[in-house]
Amino acid sequence: MKSLLNFIIKFHNFILFILLECFSLFLLIQYNDYHRTSFINSSANFSGKLYSSLHSVTQYLDLKTANDELMKTLTVNRNNTTDSYIHNTVSIIDIYDSIYIQKFQFIQGRVINNSINKQNNYLTLNIGKHSGVQKEMAVVSPAGVVGVIKDVSNNFSSVISLLNRNLRVSAMIKRSGYFGSLYWDGKDYRFAKLTDLPNHIVVNIGDTIITSGYSAMFPKGEIIGTVDKIENKKGSDFMTVTVRLSVDFKKLDHVMVIKNLLREEQLQLESNIDYD
Repeated sequence: MKSLLNFIIKFHNFILFILLECFSLFLLIQYNDYHRTSFINSSANFSGKLYSSLHSVTQYLDLKTANDELMKTLTVNRNNTTDSYIHNTVSIIDIYDSIYIQKFQFIQGRVINNSINKQNNYLTLNIGKHSGVQKEMAVVSPAGVVGVIKDVSNNFSSVISLLNRNLRVSAMIKRSGYFGSLYWDGKDYRFAKLTDLPNHIVVNIGDTIITSGYSAMFPKGEIIGTVDKIENKKGSDFMTVTVRLSVDFKKLDHVMVIKNLLREEQLQLESNIDYD
């Protein structure tokens, strides 16, 4: 209190000047229509800009929460869609009965580490064994295919990125159903190569490339990208297609790990096949 009194005594002339200025300004605005209108308009304009700025800041701060909620909703929808189930059909003469058996389960996660500038790139996710993640599970984002789980700890997992020269994914042209092997050539993070396509088929720029489903990891129909360039080599029975990837790996954040609930059964059956 004593310090406040000393401050007032020391600067009393300046404080009195400010008070008189404010009182004069009040009288000018109160008893002059022109100045009062100008003051009201200026105040409204200032308030509008202030609220607009505050709203933008609030929207930015709420964006993470909104993205998390959106990803949760998307994961629930993917788990409940019939694409995650297989159709179990029993047919005996005129008796027909069918039920759906869930084949795929989707686990929500986020990317906490990522690389795109190496020949063999990897990602790290914030989910691991405690969330049900296991090795060799597929990883996708809302935009498309991301990669395959490599190693898992209790709370984290590493992912072999699609931008890894050691990873190959069975992919097909959605329009025609012809399939081949998709890989990254280590050059541009935006593009991959699709090989082993028969030379006689028709492929158009812009055709959608999806996963073929011919593996125990990726379901059929996960988006990979679109055809950007077609390469036909003379004397070869196959063509190579450059695919523009649908996932922007520089901005990758939310992902889903796909668990094939029937994987072990499928692999066990396939291991008994004698390939001559």
